[in-house]
Order: sequence, then C-alpha cells, then structure tokens
Amino acid sequence: MHVTFINKYYWPPHLGGIETYVQSLAEALAERDGFRASAIVSNESGETVREEVGGVDVLRLARTFAAASTPVAFGMRRAIRAAARGPERTDLFHIQFPYPWGDWAWQRAGCPGPMVLSYHSDIVRQRFLGALYRPVMQRLLARADRIIVATPPMIEHSPFLAPHADKCRLVPYGIRPERYEATPARLDQAARIRAQHTRPIVLFVGRLIYYKGVDVLVRAMTGFDADVVLVGAGPLEGELRELATCLGVADRLSIVPPLDDEALTAHFLAADVFCLPSVARSEAFGIVQLEAHICGTPVVSTNLPTGVPWVNQHGETGLVVPPGDPSALAGALARLLTDDALRARLGARARERVLESFTVETMVAATLSVYDEVLHEGGARQH
Repeated sequence: MHVTFINKYYWPPHLGGIETYVQSLAEALAERDGFRASAIVSNESGETVREEVGGVDVLRLARTFAAASTPVAFGMRRAIRAAARGPERTDLFHIQFPYPWGDWAWQRAGCPGPMVLSYHSDIVRQRFLGALYRPVMQRLLARADRIIVATPPMIEHSPFLAPHADKCRLVPYGIRPERYEATPARLDQAARIRAQHTRPIVLFVGRLIYYKGVDVLVRAMTGFDADVVLVGAGPLEGELRELATCLGVADRLSIVPPLDDEALTAHFLAADVFCLPSVARSEAFGIVQLEAHICGTPVVSTNLPTGVPWVNQHGETGLVVPPGDPSALAGALARLLTDDALRARLGARARERVLESFTVETMVAATLSVYDEVLHEGGARQH
C-alpha cells in the first residue's frame, strides 16, 4: 500500500503537533513490509527539494509566500496529480486539515483516488479567511471517504463535523514511549535542572502565542510558590517578560528556547507539574500532555470544548480548570505542588494511560483499519 500525506510542512526543520503526528505515522508505515509512505508539503524556502527522511519520500515544494500561517506552493496541484497518476501512483491520500492551500490543490487536481482526512482542529481566529475557505472546506469534508478525529469531543463540538459524523473514526494521537525513557543520563540532567531552582518547578512547553494562554499562567504565579519554566519561542515572549516584571514574579520565570529531545525529556522529568493553560479551541488535543504523562508528570490543563480535558482527565491524570482564569489555575497548581501523594498518584496513572491508549503502535493500528475500510469499500464499489 502506498500512502501519500499532504500537509503544510514536514519535519525537519519545521516542528509542530501536526508535523509530529505525520512524521510518526509516515515513518511507522514505511517500516512495515508492503507499505510505502510519501509526503507532499511546502518547503520553508523558494526551493523545491525531494529527499528521503526516515524512510519517507518527502517532496518539499517551493513556497511562493505564506498568508495567515498558510504556505502557498504553486506546484502542489501538479505534484498531487503526478502522485495519483504516475508509475508508482499512490493508493490513498491522507490529508491534514486545516491546510487551505493543500485542500484546494487536491480538489483542483481532480480529487484523485481514495482520501482519508485527519481533522486536527476547527478554524477559529481567521473569521474573514475562514468564510472564504468554507466552501472549499465543505466540499473537502463531503468528498473525504473517512474523517479521522483524535478525540470524541471534536465530533461532539465541531459544527463542521456534525453533518459527517457517520464517517468519522476515532484514532487518538500516539507517542513513542521509548523516546522518553528515564535513562541515567537524562535523570542526571534532570537533577542538574532541579539544582538550579530552590522552589518546585512548573513547566510549560509550546509556542508563545495567544491561544496557548501563557499570559494566564504568568498572572497565576502570584497565587502559588514555584518557579515557572517556559520552553518555547514566539511573538509574545517580550510581553510575557514585561508582565512578569509588572507582577513582581520575574525572578521566578525562565524562558528557554526550544530544546532537543534529550534536554526536553530531562525537563519533563525534572518538573513537578506540567501546565497547559490554553484558552482557545485552536488547542484541539495537546500532544505535549502525553509527553508529560509518559514521564510521570501530572498536568494542569483547561476545560476547553476540545480534546484537551479528554486527554488530561480531571482527578485521574491531573487537574482541569476553566480557561482564562488565573485564580483557578493558581489554585490547582498550588494544590498539586503541596500534595506529594496526590501528585505521585496522578503522575503514575498518567503514565499508565499513555501506555494503554496513546502509543504510536495503537495509533498506527487504528489508522490502518481506517485505510482498509476505505480501500475495501472502494473495491466493492468497483465491482
């Protein structure tokens, strides 16, 4: 089976939640006998490059420009058509939504062959562009043979998925637990991180952008006694530093640039609590919660109408508070930071739950079942 993924970008160098998902799935397929995985994406430059990454054939098309976080690569329609009709043509396209340019290009290519769509999130903030894109989106959802969603709340709360609920299939995201193993080297690094702090550590990992709600976490710092370490970069970094200074908590706030896997895992192991204070539906899942969980670190997250509180379950793997509420966030963090037994119990259960339900192996197996369903249905239609 040859599966071709369509997405904005592919790692490296671009790293994000959807890119991590595509990479994990594509590489897992490429490792299996009888499977071939390809990806058609935009490059981060004006150059077209074809290369093999982890056994996956990645075509990075020259990016002409980007608008509203959407890279535009004029060669995408032609590349999709070639993949559908060439001598090594794909058996199935797997599109990542939302990517307006890729969705339009696939439709303009003549909607070639069977297609599975992974619906990662609603379009939340770009209302004007969202209105322009809606007809393309509706045609795409109608044309998809199956729609993969990572959590039940996505089907329940998305107004766009409701008309297509019958062809939605639940496939939670998965991670590779071995990548987060508490090796002696990582434990030593975690001990060195803890030695740099005289207080407990609250960790955040992610981009410093509006919907992550990091400003809420900074405001909450006046209500608990711990150091906050932000791992990430983004346009709000300056504002967050200014806010911390105004609130008198700057001495307890550290902002660390994005880290490699070794250093990041060490930070998860060093942290007492992980916090995901997101405030908008753009945060549809929060894979970073799984990364904290597999390290035995409980999470405080927000009760968004998305999969975030489904992943981090209140009272089982962490605590959940209303979004945008510094007081509630501070209270939950203070509770975990001062209750060692509760923190240990939630952290242990968090790790167990990842191993039970959120590994790459379970994700791949469920995805293959969706592929088989689509291809079997297509073959039945041909007969």
